[in-house]
Amino acid sequence: MDLLRFITCGSVDDGKSTLIGRLLYDSDSVSLDVLAAIENRPAVHGGVDLALLTDGLRAEREQGITIDVAHKYFTTPRRKFIITDAPGHVQYTRNMVTGASNADLAIVLVDARLGVIEQTRRHTLVAALLGIRHFVLAVNKMDLVGNDEAVFNRIVAEYATVTRQLRVSDAVAIPLSALHGDNVVRRSTKLPWYSGPSLLEYLEQIDVTQDVSADEPRFQVQYVIRPQQADLPDYRGYAGRIQSGVYRKGDRVRVLPSGLETEIEALEVGQQEVETAVAPQGVVIRLRDDVDVSRGDSIIVASSTPTVTRALEATLCWMDERTLEAGQKFLLQHHTALVKASVSALLSKTSVETLHRSAAESAHLNDIVRVRIKTAVPLVVDAYAKNRTTGAFILLDEQTGATLAAGMIDATE
Repeated sequence: MDLLRFITCGSVDDGKSTLIGRLLYDSDSVSLDVLAAIENRPAVHGGVDLALLTDGLRAEREQGITIDVAHKYFTTPRRKFIITDAPGHVQYTRNMVTGASNADLAIVLVDARLGVIEQTRRHTLVAALLGIRHFVLAVNKMDLVGNDEAVFNRIVAEYATVTRQLRVSDAVAIPLSALHGDNVVRRSTKLPWYSGPSLLEYLEQIDVTQDVSADEPRFQVQYVIRPQQADLPDYRGYAGRIQSGVYRKGDRVRVLPSGLETEIEALEVGQQEVETAVAPQGVVIRLRDDVDVSRGDSIIVASSTPTVTRALEATLCWMDERTLEAGQKFLLQHHTALVKASVSALLSKTSVETLHRSAAESAHLNDIVRVRIKTAVPLVVDAYAKNRTTGAFILLDEQTGATLAAGMIDATE
């Protein structure tokens, strides 16, 4: 049974938490104790307040909004799911970036009464930048517009303009009511003009396996294992998670950035030797030759060609209230590699309103900017469009370690 990871996004009060609650509730994925707890707190409309299944923080319940990213897990006979509920407020866009970074699909909710608004465009833009290729436009609260097909068609046309500008090739639209369960888990007779699947039916059938890169093996060392025990006098292993692709015993590999070549002598998964290991397994790699390998180094199949560079062009989602300007210095974390870096130039800023780029001298909270970055030591990277794992990084404050930006590599020099 395969796994689908998806995120719900959109503006405040579009019904994201209620939609997730409805998915869980109607698919019988809520435990009895949790069910009893929410049934004791009826909603304003008189039914069960399904948003309580995701809005777990006290402040969220008091304000009726989502603040933090919530993850929920459920299973149907056809598939396993991990749901990420992202906040709708503009000031929590950084949380949405975190949630979208590992998602295969984005459900963008729109209030049928309001149509496509700025947050709809913002969240679609961020999700597209983060490499999500599959989108569902969930036109919610159709019951509040009389289940009018004309309203639905108008919103679909508005959103199609956004997806065309962002070159999103796979986007479907589903009319629904999360509050009443119409077209969420089961198809509804209240929308007879709609002949497509319910939301859950669509999520169960969509194929995302083709999005996984299996032909570019990437592995970054997290820990060097050297027990130096009497029974293991010469043991040296390199532990980490396979970022993409397949590794096999006997593969000819290169250690980067040094460029030294050797061969995989053994692969260990769960302390057992295996012939093959695939992403995203955790693995220990043992090499035939005694070469110099440290934390943060990459071990790649010799025939593949990542970039080793100190100069990057990248798109940043700026997450800090301080202003970003050219010349500022940071720490850049690329998985286990942590290096000093500076933003040498701001190239452009993307307007959330028009989705067009313009010149930029600075960036502020929630801005999306393209920049040039110089690093103190070489990094082993890929373009984000080619490999979401090795093309991503974060910028940290040198003094506090606070996360300032999420970055996606566009090009290298």
